[in-house]
Amino acid sequence: MSHTAAPDTPASDARHAEPTDANIRELVYAFYDRVRDDALLGPVFEAKLAGRWDDHLPKMCRFWSSLVLGSKTYRGNVQQAHQPLDGLEPRHFSQWLYLFLDTVERRFQPAAALRFMEPALRIAQSLQLSQFGWDFTIPAEQQALLAQIAPRRHAPHAPVDDTPRGEPFPVKIVGHAQPTDA
Repeated sequence: MSHTAAPDTPASDARHAEPTDANIRELVYAFYDRVRDDALLGPVFEAKLAGRWDDHLPKMCRFWSSLVLGSKTYRGNVQQAHQPLDGLEPRHFSQWLYLFLDTVERRFQPAAALRFMEPALRIAQSLQLSQFGWDFTIPAEQQALLAQIAPRRHAPHAPVDDTPRGEPFPVKIVGHAQPTDA
């Protein structure tokens, strides 16, 4: 069942070399068609957005245009918009990422696709930490995806940061207090 007129994949293998407002719109509509049709994600999104898809999709176009093109047309708080969402589990985030990254890869050449993929992974990780707490460990498959598409960049002769992927800070700031032997 398709909810919009945007095609899932561009004709032939004419993947886009550069993001534009027009192909970002195509991406967003194709992606959310897949989300709505997905057995795991569809019910979650429909419960939250029933009757409001016509408002939500243009907002997501502005969001991705702001992120990828720097258009600064999106006004909103990503964390606040996703709270509270009861019943979410890490598998929901993994499925969202799979569908999004797959849709991006189908529509954009690799260099252009990376402009969507790294922010998507970082946003998913941030939302998961917000949803599940700072003690939450980002699933290994998501850490591996981020490591693959966003290798660490080091300046020559700069100290190497060996903070594990998925950990936002070099030391634990928030968490359960360790018992002390007093």
